[in-house]
Amino acid sequence: MVFTRTPAADEPATTGDGRTMTTWLSSTAPHHPASNLPLPMDDATARGEPMDPEDQWNLAARGETPTQRLDRDYGEILQEIRGAQTGVQLLLAFLLTLAFTPRFMVLSDYQRDLYIACLVLGAASNALLIAPAPFHRLVFKRRLKRQLVRASGRFALFGVTLLMLALTASLLLILDVVVGTDLAVRIAGGTLGWFVLWWYLAPTWSRLRDRRQRRLDLSARGAHRRPPR
Repeated sequence: MVFTRTPAADEPATTGDGRTMTTWLSSTAPHHPASNLPLPMDDATARGEPMDPEDQWNLAARGETPTQRLDRDYGEILQEIRGAQTGVQLLLAFLLTLAFTPRFMVLSDYQRDLYIACLVLGAASNALLIAPAPFHRLVFKRRLKRQLVRASGRFALFGVTLLMLALTASLLLILDVVVGTDLAVRIAGGTLGWFVLWWYLAPTWSRLRDRRQRRLDLSARGAHRRPPR
């Protein structure tokens, strides 16, 4: 009969070759590039799927697995959506109360159509900005975090686009009542251009400039590494 000794509660378990279990687990787990601490395993890493360059950069610079990066991305998207939701909720509150004012009954057909457009655009924007919440609830615990982050990013982008159109249409409606159609169209058009400049053109220009700088850096590195003739 062979007797085996059960290790004490405070004694680390050992493997067959005498090493402690903690040492064995630490040696087999991926490690942070700047320390000896093991990194948590991620679903994609466990399945052996290759990481894209952005995930590789985050792993090297932040010690972030792809799943941790998705969690951070989703949190950042929700923070952005909260700011946009405040604007669309204030706009909808104004538009919904406007229909019950005495002045609303004297609006022209054009102004009423414009009011309906404002209301529909605001409601559609609000629907898209809230969409990440029910989307998350329906895919919860199904390992679809990457699809959730991708869909939420699109919801946020299209939601703020509709919010921009709703704000412009609301401004056009108010100015049409106050100063007339011609001046209202000019001011609303300028306001729309201002939104487009800072919401879309400025970020796009920054992306293009960064892409161009990266290409120049790669070209410079290639020329530096090229052996002389």
